[in-house]
Amino acid sequence: MNRIFAALLAIIVSVPVLAQDFPTREIRSICNFAPGSGADIVVRFYSDKLAKLAGKPVIVENKPGANGAIATADLARSKPDGHSIMITPASSTIAAAPYLFKSLPFDTTKDFQAVTTIASLSFVILVDAAKPIKDVKELIAHLKTRPNDGFYGTSNNTGVIAAELFKQAAGLKTTYAPYKANAQALTDLLQGTVDFLSYDATWAAGQVKGGRVRVLAATAAKRSVAFPDVPTLGELGYGKNDVTPWWGVVVPAGTPRPIVERLAGWFNQITNEEDTKQFLARAAFDPFPGSPDQMAALIKSDAARWKGYVELAKIEPQ
Repeated sequence: MNRIFAALLAIIVSVPVLAQDFPTREIRSICNFAPGSGADIVVRFYSDKLAKLAGKPVIVENKPGANGAIATADLARSKPDGHSIMITPASSTIAAAPYLFKSLPFDTTKDFQAVTTIASLSFVILVDAAKPIKDVKELIAHLKTRPNDGFYGTSNNTGVIAAELFKQAAGLKTTYAPYKANAQALTDLLQGTVDFLSYDATWAAGQVKGGRVRVLAATAAKRSVAFPDVPTLGELGYGKNDVTPWWGVVVPAGTPRPIVERLAGWFNQITNEEDTKQFLARAAFDPFPGSPDQMAALIKSDAARWKGYVELAKIEPQ
């Protein structure tokens, strides 16, 4: 009996000691996307700051491919000790993944532990700045003059979902024109081949600075930090849908809770730092700190919501 009691006591004591000692070596920060990409810049920014707080090197490992699934699968196979993390656009790589792929080499409901959210990003409706379309009402009126309500362009699934929800709320039949490259979509917008674009605020902000496009509305529940004067579609009366991709941190399932909470504390500290807020603002992100439980609940609710969005947009799983 004494041996059993001693063993239980050792387990109880070892958990806080484990968290106190963490990390004991370098941390792998797995990135879903290629070096130099916008996502890679976010991952490296947070990884560099984490290294300073953790007192150990944080090494970014880029594993691009399959819209992020290759990196996510690598994390699922990693040892659950906090030394492998993934800073990721989790609304798509985790929450929506089961509805975007026919099969996955991981289970989004069982293989990961949420740490915390860090940032959110709005999508926006864009038109050619040279055209006399100043607001959403004028865009709808313009579309109604086009055969079958014209065309819209985007190069990613979130953009399709945002545009399809707008179409539904506005009673439009506008046809989706798919693009592989943002540059070609912009060219076609300026040439009049498509009537509007549905893109993330980060890319849109760069085009607005160049004077080529005008932002008419944001698709999130709140206004974008990049475009504080631009109303949301909800404010304008076009539905209450919220298309807000968000970033968060995940670790393999089974990672001890004290380690998860320590990581969450560090990441929230980073997000709340003034230079981080400035970094996020330059990339059109809104700071979005959270907790393990809040992020886990968000993944669950977003999974149900995105299932409906994917069906609405008629996106075929890859």
